[in-house]
Amino acid sequence: MTTDGLLGTREVVITQPRSFTERSILQRWAEREHPGARVVSIGAGLEAPAALGEALDGDDTVIVPARVTWVTPEPDASGALRKLAGLATTAAMRVAWSPLHPTMARHRPDAARVVAGEPATVADLVSRFVAQENGRPGSVGFSRFVARQAVLACDRAERRILGDRYKVPRRMVEQITSSTRFPKLVDRLVRQTGSTKAEIEQQLGSCLNEMAAVQSPPAIDVFRAMMGPMHTKAWDVQVDESGLERLRELNREHALVFLPSHRSYADPLVFAEVLHERNFPRNHVLGGNNLSFWPMGALGRRAGVVFIRRSFGGDTVYKAAIQEYLGHLLAKRFNLEWYIEGGRSRTGKLRRPRYGLLRYLVAAMEDRPELDAVLVPVSIVYDQLHEVGAMAAEQRGGEKKAEGLGWLYGYFRDQRRHVGTARVRFAEPLSLRRALADAGDGSARLEKVAFRVCAGINQVTPATATSLATFALLSARDRALTLQQVREVVAPLADYLEARGVPVPIAELRTRHGLRMTLDRLAEAGVVTIYSGGTEPVFSISSGRHHVAAFYRNGALHHLLNRAMLELALLRVGDAGEEDDPVDVAWRELARLRDLLKFEFFFSTRREFRDEILREADLVDSGWRRRAGQPADARAALRRAPLLVAPGVLRSFFDAQLVVADRLAALGDDPLGDEDDFLNDCLGVGRQMLMQRRLDRPDSVSRELYATALRLAENRDLLHSASPGARRADWLAEVGAVIDDLGRLADLHRARLEVVLGDGDDPPPEPVVPDRGTKERAEGDTGVAS
Repeated sequence: MTTDGLLGTREVVITQPRSFTERSILQRWAEREHPGARVVSIGAGLEAPAALGEALDGDDTVIVPARVTWVTPEPDASGALRKLAGLATTAAMRVAWSPLHPTMARHRPDAARVVAGEPATVADLVSRFVAQENGRPGSVGFSRFVARQAVLACDRAERRILGDRYKVPRRMVEQITSSTRFPKLVDRLVRQTGSTKAEIEQQLGSCLNEMAAVQSPPAIDVFRAMMGPMHTKAWDVQVDESGLERLRELNREHALVFLPSHRSYADPLVFAEVLHERNFPRNHVLGGNNLSFWPMGALGRRAGVVFIRRSFGGDTVYKAAIQEYLGHLLAKRFNLEWYIEGGRSRTGKLRRPRYGLLRYLVAAMEDRPELDAVLVPVSIVYDQLHEVGAMAAEQRGGEKKAEGLGWLYGYFRDQRRHVGTARVRFAEPLSLRRALADAGDGSARLEKVAFRVCAGINQVTPATATSLATFALLSARDRALTLQQVREVVAPLADYLEARGVPVPIAELRTRHGLRMTLDRLAEAGVVTIYSGGTEPVFSISSGRHHVAAFYRNGALHHLLNRAMLELALLRVGDAGEEDDPVDVAWRELARLRDLLKFEFFFSTRREFRDEILREADLVDSGWRRRAGQPADARAALRRAPLLVAPGVLRSFFDAQLVVADRLAALGDDPLGDEDDFLNDCLGVGRQMLMQRRLDRPDSVSRELYATALRLAENRDLLHSASPGARRADWLAEVGAVIDDLGRLADLHRARLEVVLGDGDDPPPEPVVPDRGTKERAEGDTGVAS
């Protein structure tokens, strides 16, 4: 509805001045644009003066909302310091403190712009009030409703000037508590808790005020200016622009729920800047209240961060408040963002998802049948992270440093050095309603939806040069490699990933210069040691930095998982007797490995997994379908394969399982005691086994890997069941057998490198696949599975 054709009707202009200067600007505008109209001002707290109630008479009276918006140009993006200075200046202008208004109006008259919201008649507003709040037109509540609608109308008009990036919520708690849904929610909680209506209303209001973000454009700009040093210098950012444009179209009809991977404290800052620069509305970012300390808490809340208690157990009212708040945001089409892993990954690979927030979102949506949400899996991956050293220390048993001002200062200081590129990519979005329907009924429904999200994240996560270079050096164990030897490992990896359609940084991997630059950056970060005292430089993982290197390597392991499992299956086929069916042997081995690794990686459905393995077999040996399939064929395929990845991909995880299985077997039939004490015991025993060379690499000595192995043991009913001793010993033997197979593949891999890189006139003989008996006799009682 517009003012055209409204001549002769009675008009009331509702203004929202914050100073005498703004009041004068609005008065002059009203006299010019709406001569004869009555001007009524409302306060910042949406106080409805008596004059407003008096003005709301007559169904045909037209209400015109208006306010002053201080418009400033976006800061120049060239140069980090100039950008931060520009952000600070813009923030100061948009805050527009009332004492500055006269000076701003005098020196920048073009910055003060009157925005007028969509007009509405009193009759229209009465209809909305009755429908939304079940109220009476003549009440004080109606005057407050009109004032709130005027603010919302001006917000929408303001976005046409400032862009969608400044779409912010207004008076969310008041909207929730004054809705027709709220009394029903209170009645339900009264029945559930036995508390009085007044107590429930007070508790709900308190919970909602605690969590509700109160965004404002000035606060958003101040937050960007203050938090910029946490990410602007550290990384260049590459964005999947086409994926973001698809999401823009979806956002016109649905709220988007962004679910990124979580590697760094800077993730939400990097992602917020990506959206802001592309004129997306700011997300409501749901995070733990451990980061709500001053000044991050006060400012973050005003910039869209929703701080959630990290634990609220049986607090029925708090849970209801979260559900209602999420549902309200969904209904108002405000976008959400949270990190589905629950916390930062300490190992570099995607952690298992947490379902709590997803459960509340689903409940809120099912309570509103007309709504749907679009889940957006997001991959955020970095060449390097300053904080990965601290996370690696936690894996070795170190204490996590508590967040606070001291921590924040240290983080800002570390982020001053540039460490490469951050890449943001978007997987195929999912309709939440459709995903729930596809998952079917049952207790695993949410788990299936969350796994689809995680599989989507993994699918679009690129392999970085850092991940492949650390893969090569970690696979060499403690042996230093020349640049050419690193290339001999990395080049076939890059070829393989390209054949799979996985994005890889060609320039950084295909040339000696690009690969050397990658290794030099890792050396600058202390991850790699370069020794140049001989005939040519050699590269190795620095002492004590294996967990850091593993963090970078693990970011690409999901792309290599099926290949690694197929190699182990082919090895078992090569061991099979003439009476065995090679195909049955292979699928049995793949099923066994999948069960052993199901808490470490995200697998497709069994049907999809079978198709993936068949495609993988085509890459290993394109002619395998034309042959009958004998053990000798499997051994030949392994000898001819341009790369063997199983030891580099899987050894750390099975070494960790070996330690946990060993400690459980040592308990005999006794039940598991305190879990923390058990994990600490595993750390100690793991270090001992590493020193005894019973484990292959230091990065397997990891509290998080042990915790995941313990979840597998729990799934196999090995923790507290009656008489589990024999089954614990069986698991230990099973893991030991897999480690033996990985050792044989590692021997074959090293032998191949010797063939490729042999320096003598007579090259070493062609590598052969060690058989199980030879390997076991060579290791005797000191093997890894002893």
